[in-house]
Amino acid sequence: MATKSIVRQLPARQRVRRALLLISFLAFPITLYYFSPVLIMQSASEGVINASFLVFAAMFGAALLVGRLWCGWACPAGALQELAAPVSNRPVSRRLDPIKWAIWLPWLAGIVFFAVSAGGYRSVDPFYQLAGGVTLAQDFWAYIYYIVVGVFLLLALLVGRRAGCHTICWMAPFMILGRKLRNVLPWPALRLQAAPDKCRDCLTCTAGCLMSLDVHGMVVAGRMENDECILCGTCVDNCSQGAIRFTFSAGK
Repeated sequence: MATKSIVRQLPARQRVRRALLLISFLAFPITLYYFSPVLIMQSASEGVINASFLVFAAMFGAALLVGRLWCGWACPAGALQELAAPVSNRPVSRRLDPIKWAIWLPWLAGIVFFAVSAGGYRSVDPFYQLAGGVTLAQDFWAYIYYIVVGVFLLLALLVGRRAGCHTICWMAPFMILGRKLRNVLPWPALRLQAAPDKCRDCLTCTAGCLMSLDVHGMVVAGRMENDECILCGTCVDNCSQGAIRFTFSAGK
């Protein structure tokens, strides 16, 4: 009963967000293939644009309008890490953020190398090396699934909230770069906007941030743009003073 009471007290937007995350996680045994960082390299070596190439490209494109909304509202790995929050919910040091770039840059270079070596991309096959279009239809993918789930879960339990997003996520950089491009050539996009005059310095926004950001400092500075913000809206919904809100507009 206590659990139900807590759930009912969540703002409506957060209930919807968590429901979407849960659905995404439950579907992960089916969709894992479409996020594979390995198959995109293998398909590049054969000049084939595979499903993960298309998904990562879509994430980059979507970030031009909605930033890292995927991370906060639909990522199965994000859902798994939030499920671990009742066990370990400590903030994660932002000094860990460069780790994912140290992984991502050589990986991206490898994709480019294999594609160039193959003479460029010559065909598109969304189901490259996947019979039936369902991940766990092949036994091999079951092992990959448990490895991915285990790594993200362990990081969340041992390091803190959404630690995998800060350290090993190979998808986040695509969205971060898409958002940076949007900020260089600003056009209307989903973002957070602060009203510093409404802030009462309660620090609730910082304490509840899923990405361990200094949200209070961002509000005081009047600048809410941050590479690690996943637009989950937790700070918006937790602020009793209405000092933070969503907006779809130009600016930063």
